[in-house]
Amino acid sequence: MSETVVELKPATPALSLPREIPPEDWARYRSNMAEILDALGLPLGTPGTRDTPERFLRALYEATAGYDGDPKLVTTFPTESDAVEGQPFAQIVEGPIAFSALCEHHALPFHGHAHVGYIAGERIIGISKLTRLVRLFARRFTVQERLGEQIADTLVALVEPEGVAVRLEASHLCTQMRGVEEHSRTTTTAWRGVYRDAELRREFLDLAG
Repeated sequence: MSETVVELKPATPALSLPREIPPEDWARYRSNMAEILDALGLPLGTPGTRDTPERFLRALYEATAGYDGDPKLVTTFPTESDAVEGQPFAQIVEGPIAFSALCEHHALPFHGHAHVGYIAGERIIGISKLTRLVRLFARRFTVQERLGEQIADTLVALVEPEGVAVRLEASHLCTQMRGVEEHSRTTTTAWRGVYRDAELRREFLDLAG
């Protein structure tokens, strides 16, 4: 099975350039973080908290690694099979894919699981790449509604499938730790192409459990 590197526009998130933060800027951010944590009441003079500003800043940087892109996503493969009697190819469904993201409204985490499905056209993508695709967009500041749309649209750009389906279910700390303090879960879906067919959507949702 021969692989192909998809030609994508430079602005495509999968091809984003890695972030570079100069050491002097990082030191300034760490100092600012220490000032904020101190103002909020965290004592920074103890053995356990002395390095908290650095750890917190590093954790935020790692949690937003999706802005660095993922060039491994641009490799695809030929389907090497044909639809039978005009029927579409079988669904490819991956999940549950665990993810964590940062809400852009409060910078608090939301976390849950994704199911991604598609009906292949002439190209397919490696199964592990579907997990990479989810985490590419989850590891940044976002909202759940946009996250599903970005996953769907990027999969369309990568393999030009007959259709794409994305289902996300997540818990949001911004509603659990503040405000209404509600411990509910939010479900969102995104549909592309042949998934406008209600029966196909139902089959996907059954497979997603």
